[in-house]
Amino acid sequence: MDVLINVFVALHIIGIASLLGGFLTQMKAMGAGTARFSPAMLHGALTMLVTGVALVGLNQADDQTVNNLKIGIKLAVLVVILGLVYVKRDEEKVDKGLFAAVGGLTTANIFIATLWV
Repeated sequence: MDVLINVFVALHIIGIASLLGGFLTQMKAMGAGTARFSPAMLHGALTMLVTGVALVGLNQADDQTVNNLKIGIKLAVLVVILGLVYVKRDEEKVDKGLFAAVGGLTTANIFIATLWV
């Protein structure tokens, strides 16, 4: 079970990297007002959602404790990110504030995951 959990953790990190990487590669474009949500950002957020749900289930099945409040907050933040990216995915330009919000929420989700014990 530990190997399976670690595989899903790795996939979860790949999803985070895709979402945050898509944001970071367009920082210059955001400054110019021409940033847009890339398909990699949407796929990264979806990967995070699917692997996160799987990780909660696998950890509970392995009788490990799961901090439901932490997971609930992370899920809520991810749903907001997913909603923003999904709705605005086809637009040529995304508002700077909206694009920055996705980057900030993604970073907040990372900090919640790593700093909340």
